[in-house]
Amino acid sequence: MQTNDQSIAQSIELRPLAEILKDKLHLTEDEFTTFGKYKAKILSSELGKRQSDDQAKLVLVTGVSPTAAGEGKTTTSVGLTDALNLLGVNSVACLREPSLGPCFGMKGGAHGGGRAQIAPAIEINLHFNGDLHAITSANNLLSAILENHVYWGNSLDIDPTKLMFLRAMDMNDRSLRKFKVQSRRDLSLDAGFNITAASEVMAVFSLAEDLADLQRRLGNIVVARSRSGEFVTARDLNVDGAMAVLLREALEPNVVQTLEHNPVIVHGGPFANIAHGCNSVIATRTGLALADVVITEAGFGADLGAEKFLNIKCRQTGLKPHAVVIVATIRSIKMHANTPLDELTRPDVEALKTGIVNLEAHVQNLLKMGIVPIVAINRFESDRDDELLFVTKRMRELGVECNECTHWADGGQGAIELAESVMACIAREDCKNFAPLYPANIPLKDKVASVATNIYHARGIESTETAASELSDLQERGFGELPICIAKTQYSFTADPKRLGAPEDHVLPIREVRLSAGAEFVVVVCGNMMTMPGLPRVPAADQVGIDENGHIVGI
Repeated sequence: MQTNDQSIAQSIELRPLAEILKDKLHLTEDEFTTFGKYKAKILSSELGKRQSDDQAKLVLVTGVSPTAAGEGKTTTSVGLTDALNLLGVNSVACLREPSLGPCFGMKGGAHGGGRAQIAPAIEINLHFNGDLHAITSANNLLSAILENHVYWGNSLDIDPTKLMFLRAMDMNDRSLRKFKVQSRRDLSLDAGFNITAASEVMAVFSLAEDLADLQRRLGNIVVARSRSGEFVTARDLNVDGAMAVLLREALEPNVVQTLEHNPVIVHGGPFANIAHGCNSVIATRTGLALADVVITEAGFGADLGAEKFLNIKCRQTGLKPHAVVIVATIRSIKMHANTPLDELTRPDVEALKTGIVNLEAHVQNLLKMGIVPIVAINRFESDRDDELLFVTKRMRELGVECNECTHWADGGQGAIELAESVMACIAREDCKNFAPLYPANIPLKDKVASVATNIYHARGIESTETAASELSDLQERGFGELPICIAKTQYSFTADPKRLGAPEDHVLPIREVRLSAGAEFVVVVCGNMMTMPGLPRVPAADQVGIDENGHIVGI
């Protein structure tokens, strides 16, 4: 049986994408290549011959801590893009590529919803233009070359017990997290998998400025330690060039359309709970070269995606937001008061009074970084006017605008007020005082503590002996200037996914530290977070199939 999203999408005839690229982005045929009628890649190397426009504005869409009720960040990003175009603002969205892991796992697809979605949804959610397969292949080529080097004499004197690079697969499979492989009869090696979206190759791909920068970063990936304790890199193994070859075509950003026929660039797909959660730098810069306003999205809540966008992506690229939107729903606010899922449609202002602390904490976190955000309430039919009024009043007490949005039902027209607020925010320069949360020159441990106390509202941090030693070692080796990327549950400010709201009486437990020298950040793994997720008891794959007419359903 088809979902409402699928039915709505199929009721609208898409425009040939080449027409949209010429009409709305003013691209020539030499500046893009199509994949059928409705998908394309923009040839950024050709586009780079144009003179860039530094007047374009960048808008970040983030959200509250996610709940099972759903918040709709992507839906809001799409609705806002359509609304801006209705206002006559040349706007394009830049989103991340979906992973097959969530698609067949718990979350499902990632293309928006209702009348605020991108198309063709099924192709976008499945193999798309092959980017994630290319990233997986480049990652596993490096794994194969590393093992092969150890097998054939090990001229770099790699310590077989100190391999630091994992294989990757774009699927949730907990059984592949950790195991041993038999390299030779006399040598077994520890091995494991990350999901592709959590791999360093994905992070490198998403942060690279161009092909040359991509190869430089690939070469910097640390894969092992030698017996003398020195780091061994992909460049030492002479595999960075081959990896870049596998990624060359994938590096060109993909473009599709909204149901209102506005262009959307979809490129790069790191998760925000276990990676840095932002679409590719190349996609963002491409959007800024082609449009007046670019809407980009950071994964999960503002404590993860927005924090990493601001402290990693902006720091590395010099980009900065001109407006930030926090997406919430009445239902999600109630869930942060521990309201059961089946009671969310019941009017309950008291639950809102308790659960709104989560939204308030995200707003206050952004204010700490010099950003005055806008709140977008993604309205559902069950929401009552008095509930919306309560949230709006509380946000205004914090000095923040709050807009009710109905883009799921009404498309761009349902986000007009939000679009007007965004343009007013840009005009007022509400983000002009933005500064990263911490300076680059403080110790890595202090950077972790800064995020823990200022963003997660923790009392402090608590590291295992091994993690503390790894942080000290990286500091001494000259990696102390790098930002940190915290891998943590998305459901809570704490490391415990069951602690909702905005707890303050907790300590952030650091279990593991990993260097991502190619991505140019240090990953700090907290609590029980895994970089290879497992599937839920009933995976979303159970609902996916092909109907009697040959159409794919359930995505």
